[in-house]
Order: sequence, then C-alpha cells, then structure tokens
Amino acid sequence: MTCWFSATAIIPELIRDWHLSPAQAGWLTNAVQIGFVLGALASSLVNLPDIMRMTRLITLSALLAAAANAVLLLQPGFAAAIAARFVTGVALAGLYPPAMKLMATWFVRGRGLAMGFLIAGLTLGSSMPHLFRALGGGIDWRVVVIASTAATLSSAAIFGLLVREGPHGFGRATFDPRQALAVLRNRPVLLANVGYFGHMWELYAMWAWFLAFATAAGQSGVMPFGGPSFFAFIVVASGVVGCILGGVLSDRIGRCLTTAGMMAVSGTCAALIGFAFTGPAWLLALIAVIWGISIIGDSAQFSAAVTELADPRLIGTALTLQVSIGFALTVLAIWLMPQVAALLGGWQWAFVVLLPGPVVGTWAMLRLRGMQEAKRLAEGRR
Repeated sequence: MTCWFSATAIIPELIRDWHLSPAQAGWLTNAVQIGFVLGALASSLVNLPDIMRMTRLITLSALLAAAANAVLLLQPGFAAAIAARFVTGVALAGLYPPAMKLMATWFVRGRGLAMGFLIAGLTLGSSMPHLFRALGGGIDWRVVVIASTAATLSSAAIFGLLVREGPHGFGRATFDPRQALAVLRNRPVLLANVGYFGHMWELYAMWAWFLAFATAAGQSGVMPFGGPSFFAFIVVASGVVGCILGGVLSDRIGRCLTTAGMMAVSGTCAALIGFAFTGPAWLLALIAVIWGISIIGDSAQFSAAVTELADPRLIGTALTLQVSIGFALTVLAIWLMPQVAALLGGWQWAFVVLLPGPVVGTWAMLRLRGMQEAKRLAEGRR
C-alpha cells in the first residue's frame, strides 16, 4: 500500500519542480481514488476474484502498482502522471478487496480482530512514504518513489511465494445490478454502509491533506516531531494502534458501539484540531495522534459487519458496493479540502468540513444497534 500516497507525500516538491497548482496536485491523489473505485467495480464485473486465485491476483496487482508508481521517475508530465496514478489505483483494487476476502478465509471467530490487523497493514503502508521523505531530509523526491516501489515489489514476492488461501471459503465476488438493489433494500446493511460512508468522508481527506496542514502549522512556528513529514507519518501510522484496538473492542463489546465510539472521538478531533493550530505543540500533537488512532480504528469493522448482515449469497456484491461507493465519496472530500482551505484563507479550520461524516456515521451505527438484526454481529455483540 506504499504506492497509495507516494505522490501525496512529495507534493511540495512536485509543485515546485513540475510547476503544479494546488488543484493539480490534489488530482495526483484523487486519480488513485478514482482508479481504485473503477478497478474494484471492473474486477467484480468480470469476476476476477473467482477466475483467478486470490494470491495470484494480488501478486500481479502488486507488480502493476509498482510499475505504475515507477512511472513518476520518468517525470512524464502532468497528464501522463495522472494516468499513471489512475493505473496505480486500478492495481490497488486488485490488492485491498481480495486481501479482505483472503483474510476472511482464515477466520470465522475473531474476524473483527483479523480484519483490524489487515487494515493496520493498509494504514502502516499508506504512512510509509511520509517516513521515507522525513528520513531522507533534503534528498531528491525520487528516493521516496523508489522506496515505495521497492516495498510494493516485496509484497508481490510475499504473496507469490508465501501466502495461501485459508480453509473457510467466502462468498462469490460477483456484481449484478439486480443483486445490488437487493443489497440496498437490506436496511441493516444499508445502515452499516451509511456508517462506512461517513467514516470514509473523513478518512482519506485527512490522510491526503494532513501534510499540508502540518506544513502550514510549521510555518506559524508550531512543529511537533521535528518536521511536517515525520509529523504526518506519526499521525497516519498511529492508526495501526487504532485498527488493532478496534478489532479487540469490536469482538468484545460489539461492532456498533466500537464504530460509533471511534467516530465520536475522531469527529471531536476534527472539530478541535484547528484550536491547536497555533500551539502549544504538545496539544496539537496529542489531538492529531488521537485523531490518527480513531479515524481508522473502526474501518475494518464495517466490512466485518456486512459479512455478518448481508445475504450470504450476496456478500461479494455487498462488499463491492460498500468499498466502491465509500471510495467514490473520498474523491469529492479530497477535492473539496483545498477549496475550503483557500476560501478560509489557510488550513487552520479546513478540517471542520469533514465533521458531518462521523456525525452521520455515528447516528447510523447507533440506529443499527437498536435493530433486532444487529444480534448477528460479532456473535451477538452489538
């Protein structure tokens, strides 16, 4: 997953060297999101997860993601770079959703924690380009691209040589519009999806633009952890703790309580972080790290909930719909953030626009918790 934000982490350098506007720079991230959405839908339409072994699909997708990521090294121009980032997103669609299904073939009990570890991997991988940039100091931005490409190639080797599918088969990942309507008519699944959509409205916009926020805070004299790139890495990587904590809590106290609680905390952080923009540094760091932990800590549990609430014959369709619509929302949120920052004259209060996501998501999960069908979640833990 290091390829996901490899361009995002070096946006300041690309703006300088490629003479990009902030809007153009934002599309280096959004092209990945769009590619991911279309790739996920296309893979289901042609039924790739069933035609190919999941390990082989993930291996080939990792190789494609690494190749598309490496195109940035050629400095191909803005249009070609956007096309390469789009292909990167398409390739990542062959990594993330199949990996969820692959993990589920190994676990029936404790699936929430297992999914939490998987999303922890996604989180850590997504944060690594910021670490590469921070450790590199003033070195060339190409080092970040090379390191993220190499990391993705290593994952291809791991899946190609070391990983196999588990003993517990999962539902077919087919996509049929008629089945989609059946999924959307399932009220418990719909509420779980609304919770996920609220979560996604907040998540990727925060991940994509926290470096810009941290850089702006540093220019005002407030810089936790020594620099904006390392600050961004700490915040995103702290989500690993949240993912594992969310998995433990979800299997013990319930999916709805865990997801609602995480969104309540993350929404509070989105509302408060602007107050700490000008310091003190310890307060900005505290709010940001708590936000980093809580903003992703519930992510895996929405997918786990769908596997427990949906018609077993339609689980593949239900997961595809959830992921595709959720990531489509991130495109709008990521595009909106710099527009809001420009309108407000800076990044200090820009994250407030993300607050409606966790508010709506918390409402949806608490409504779901009150339904009789919620007893199917986490072996009766709502």
